[in-house]
Amino acid sequence: MYYGVVHALPQTVLAYIRKHELLIAGDRVGVAVSSGRDSVALVRLLLELRLEIGIVLAVVHFNHRLRGAESDADEGFVADLADRYDLEFQVAGANVADWARERGLSLEAAGRELRYQYFYRLLEGKLNRIATAHTLDDQAETVLLKITRGAGSRGLAGIYPELKVPGCGPQESARNPKGSRPRPAAIVRPLLSIRRNQIQAYLDSIGQNWREDRSNDDLRHARNRVRQEILPRLERDLNPSVREALAETAEIARAEEEYWERETQRRLESAWVRTELPQEKPGEQTGGRAALGTTILRSLPVALARRLVRRAAQSLGLNLEFRHVEEILSLARDGAEEKAMALPDGWTARLAKAELQFAKPQACGRLLGYEYRLTVPGSIEVPQTGSRFEALIVSPRASEGYNPDDLLDPTRLKGELLVRNWRPGDRFWPAHRKAAKKIKELLEERHLRGVERKRWPVVVNGEELIWVRGFAVPHRLRPQEGSQAVWIREVRLEAA
Repeated sequence: MYYGVVHALPQTVLAYIRKHELLIAGDRVGVAVSSGRDSVALVRLLLELRLEIGIVLAVVHFNHRLRGAESDADEGFVADLADRYDLEFQVAGANVADWARERGLSLEAAGRELRYQYFYRLLEGKLNRIATAHTLDDQAETVLLKITRGAGSRGLAGIYPELKVPGCGPQESARNPKGSRPRPAAIVRPLLSIRRNQIQAYLDSIGQNWREDRSNDDLRHARNRVRQEILPRLERDLNPSVREALAETAEIARAEEEYWERETQRRLESAWVRTELPQEKPGEQTGGRAALGTTILRSLPVALARRLVRRAAQSLGLNLEFRHVEEILSLARDGAEEKAMALPDGWTARLAKAELQFAKPQACGRLLGYEYRLTVPGSIEVPQTGSRFEALIVSPRASEGYNPDDLLDPTRLKGELLVRNWRPGDRFWPAHRKAAKKIKELLEERHLRGVERKRWPVVVNGEELIWVRGFAVPHRLRPQEGSQAVWIREVRLEAA
């Protein structure tokens, strides 16, 4: 019976692939393999199924360079696996820690960002599918994390079986002969209906080894705490099938999201009353749509009105949190003839003559600027950067795991700190540099452009810049070894 279940796994995966049309004959599939259990199982399963489906396989690996020799050994393991089965091997890598620091991201978020950038580049070539090894357990963890962070039904949809990547992929396939519309490139998750214990049993039965990533045991990461502590407790104390229940919740939410997306788009077409955004310069063609009719908004059920406002903002390039949507609807229901409110990224919403108008941020005006006071210790949210800044007092023992480039001597700081965007003329002297430079020049080195560059955050104490995102604090402000330190940390705010 045990072996029967194991041998049934490839057919279970095949049924899921066909149900969602994830892979078809002629697809050129890059299997993302980290060297861990799930991704190794994915490539072995697809090897068993490739003739039946009619696909061409390649192995894809991204080296995050977070664990030194261990990361390189992972890459070597995956290269050997590809060579053993005569599969094309595509590999790239980047220093994820540096990217996280420069962008103010967690290591997990930075790794995902770089990894998916690599996937998209591959999909611009001869591959038209990238298969990742997300499992039913991953789905359950994702949904639970989304719930705790206050996600709506879109967040409850969790991991989608297929993530289309428009504009990428080869121009021909078996289903799309020359001259016809090509099959869109996509990232697919063939294992979303499979539990990890099924995968381990499968690998044991075929004698396939894999490599363990020690970072999966690090309980400082929220996902690892959910995986190792919270879900096992929920299984033990509330529901033995809680993972399946959470995955089913995602399935239901996903179907409802697809319906509501179509319905919202249909309603949005009639809700627009103006079709051009305010011009920033004479003669400038900005396009887009800028105003919704408040009469229509007031007539809709609240669930649909919320979605319509969020979808309207997204079509203009603006992402709104739940509280922003509620404030906009309150504005639309207001009896005032004219009223305005600030939105993220310098946008504004204005009520005027039965129209809810969206205005773009000014190119160089005050809407791009910001300034917030930060106590030590303390924290402050900065909507313009989508992040929270924290000034923490770190003890010598606790600071052992921190990068000294982030730590300041509290005795050299006077009073409150100021978090603001950089200004022309600002200068900063990062550690490891020979001299101070203008912030403008430092950002040019990073090839930053547009609004992101104009909003780049700095921290000021008195008249001196003591911290700039992505650069080491000045050497003279470093704490002495063994003494307390101030750690300025930027934490990315989660979208609703």
